[in-house]
Amino acid sequence: QVTGHLDDCTCDVETIDAFNNYKLFPRLNELLENDYFRYYKVVNLKKPCPFWDDNSHCGVRDCAVKPCPSDEVPDGIRSGSYKYSEEASNLAEECEEAKRLGAVDGSLSKETQQAVLQWTRHDDSSDSFCEADDIYSPDAEYVDLLLNPERYTGYKGPDAWKIWNSIYEENCFKPQNVKRPLTSGRGESFIYLTKWFSSVCVEKRAFYKLISGLHASINIHLSARYLLQDTWSEKKWGPNVTEFQQRFDEVITRGEGPRRLKNLYFLYLIELRALSKVLPFFERPGFQLYTGNKSHDAEMKNLLLEILHLAKSFPLHFDENSFFAGNKKEAAKLKEEFRLHFKNISKIMDCVGCFKCRLWGKLQTQGLGTALKILFSENLIEKIPESGPSYGFQLTRQEIVALFNAFGRL
Repeated sequence: QVTGHLDDCTCDVETIDAFNNYKLFPRLNELLENDYFRYYKVVNLKKPCPFWDDNSHCGVRDCAVKPCPSDEVPDGIRSGSYKYSEEASNLAEECEEAKRLGAVDGSLSKETQQAVLQWTRHDDSSDSFCEADDIYSPDAEYVDLLLNPERYTGYKGPDAWKIWNSIYEENCFKPQNVKRPLTSGRGESFIYLTKWFSSVCVEKRAFYKLISGLHASINIHLSARYLLQDTWSEKKWGPNVTEFQQRFDEVITRGEGPRRLKNLYFLYLIELRALSKVLPFFERPGFQLYTGNKSHDAEMKNLLLEILHLAKSFPLHFDENSFFAGNKKEAAKLKEEFRLHFKNISKIMDCVGCFKCRLWGKLQTQGLGTALKILFSENLIEKIPESGPSYGFQLTRQEIVALFNAFGRL
């Protein structure tokens, strides 16, 4: 039932399947096993929920996340260096000089203030779609994503339901009378959703579909890596077809399951489009996937560029020009609403009681937020100079790792 044309796109399921399975995914998988992409820095997974009083944490041991001892993280990643280049070492010397001068004279000239402002602009940029964690906090720890895979942990019930309900009911532009079926027995909601879809603008439809696609992706991974056997001697994970059918079968979900899966394809197209757009940022000679192993890092950059060129070659890209294309004032207001709704969803991830689920939830929302930031920064990306710093558009290592790992999940 998941076949053919996708709504709001010029693309179809079969074209995406062939492109992904035979061309893109094998290369992407190789990239994600590289040190630069496997270590993700997370800040205090025990951070309290900002929206409701809830200190309940999943007691199942599979909910736990095992951080890396710092000596296991490659020096290049730990040191925060970001590239091999003369420019980087000059910058380091300038910073040291600025610190030394700063100890003597705390005032900054207007020109220096402007330069500092440009360097830090991307950190609190109005184009950011996610609530950024303070990765320099003493609570921040590196996690090896390969040793903490996304899979079923036993986290379910009212707490998990409350997270998704809050995301859909409060953050998806949806009117209150349109109930989203979070259980399989409310088929009438499918009719309401269909009516609502046909009456709202493409941006609000797209937002809902992105969140639904993300939800579908997470549910597929939980069904594909389900805890099938848990005894004192061994644990066994594998596909749970019944669990998958409960969430996606057309009959059980009263018609909504295939739509959820099509939303996953829509999300794939959006993130693929972002990868095709961000190529100039990564193509600069000054940018390196810095881990400290020079020859390996050069090899991985070549693989990264191969993946981005491949993404660009996809014949049926989503046309993001349909977003926010109407009246300028209304479009700007809608874009800001879009951004704030998504930022709110990134904050809700701190309410997930299972730490492993929280880790992957935060990573995937940051990855999608980074993709949206790229799509809405096209003018800035086009102006990136071939050498020297990119003042107008910048991606942190966290955003880069989240962007590619989130796409890898899809």
